[in-house]
Amino acid sequence: AKIIEIAKRLSLQAAKGGAAGERLCEKHQEALKLFCEEDQTPICLVCRESQAHRVHAVVPIEEAAEEHKEKFQAHVRILKDRREKLLGLKVAEEGKSL
Repeated sequence: AKIIEIAKRLSLQAAKGGAAGERLCEKHQEALKLFCEEDQTPICLVCRESQAHRVHAVVPIEEAAEEHKEKFQAHVRILKDRREKLLGLKVAEEGKSL
């Protein structure tokens, strides 16, 4: 659920992007180039130096997006495998009932 929330947040940010595809920090009007791992939110360079994020682990936003995309894809693969298994069980049970 958390991964889906993050993916939705990143998709919304991409959709709201400016001409260059970058969203701006509402507080500082700077480009959101970093991702705070602790708060799971994009931040600007000014926010990075603020008290709110100074001690948090921060990575470039592209790196965070790629990492979350890979995790999301892994979860999708697992869910697809489970779905296929369940469909197989359903077909087997329907065969038994006939």
